[in-house]
Amino acid sequence: MQLKFEAAIFNEEVLTAIQDGEHHKNLSDSWAETHYFEIYASSLEDAWEKMRRKYSAERGFVIKSVEEVD
Repeated sequence: MQLKFEAAIFNEEVLTAIQDGEHHKNLSDSWAETHYFEIYASSLEDAWEKMRRKYSAERGFVIKSVEEVD
């Protein structure tokens, strides 16, 4: 059974660039703010793993939270 989750993610590299008066070379400035995504997964752990694969820390992404929603 697939459960619905919401993930809150931003990009630390974009935030730092904006604070330095610059822009990230690949991502829009909006990534300095938190983005919310709905995802479907079999468990909370699976949802976290899906988000980590898509939004990796190596590329500056920070996953603030993943929570089950109705």
